[in-house]
Amino acid sequence: MIRRSASPGVVAGAVLLIVPAGAEAADALANLPRDLSPWGMFTNADIVVQVVMAGLVVASLATWTVWLSKTIELRRETARAREGLARLEADVTLAELRSPEEARDAVAQLVQSAAREASLSGWTFDDDFKERVALRLERVEAAMSRKITRGTGILATIGAVAPFVGLFGTVWGIMNAFIGISEAHTTNLAVVAPGIAEALLATALGLVAAVPAVVIYNYLVRGIANYRALLGDASAQVLLLVSRDRGRSARLMARGG
Repeated sequence: MIRRSASPGVVAGAVLLIVPAGAEAADALANLPRDLSPWGMFTNADIVVQVVMAGLVVASLATWTVWLSKTIELRRETARAREGLARLEADVTLAELRSPEEARDAVAQLVQSAAREASLSGWTFDDDFKERVALRLERVEAAMSRKITRGTGILATIGAVAPFVGLFGTVWGIMNAFIGISEAHTTNLAVVAPGIAEALLATALGLVAAVPAVVIYNYLVRGIANYRALLGDASAQVLLLVSRDRGRSARLMARGG
């Protein structure tokens, strides 16, 4: 059996085809980022992915800032509302409960609004007085509700949008990873891994921003609902106080007559 060796020209051509591919792969591996820490992946990522990551970090900081400020505000206003409600339940008149004009808590403003209407009516409790007071109290409740909910909308926006922003960064990063594979002419995992890791970091940051935002938003909504219930109780107590004062005024007029 006769064996034929490959001709020198064929061997040389094969070597020329293999060596450049191997050299390009070696160069691609040599140029790969070796720092796969979160900061290293951020610095080596594409500019679009970097912008996405930076935006998600800012959104996360905004979430925790809103949580801190609104939690402090909600606890303070709830405590003031409970104190004011306790004052309304005492045996006092509307004139005795009139607070200084600089009082800013919700219950004090409810009392001031009712006292303002009484003053404009000449402290004459006619048939339409209670209805006018109820309209004023509704306006005060609406204003206080808008004030306490200010800033919570950003949490709902972050919770809804952040995962999709992170997904966009992931898709963009994976596209760049496949482009790198095409340029390196190799499917070595070491070439693919850094780009995919950078892309997945964008998804992780999106979840880190979105999940706390949703949880904090639900927590604040429950606290705001409790605060609104306290304002509703305070309004009812003010109306009871107005009705009680009206009865007292009628009795005094009857005695005077």
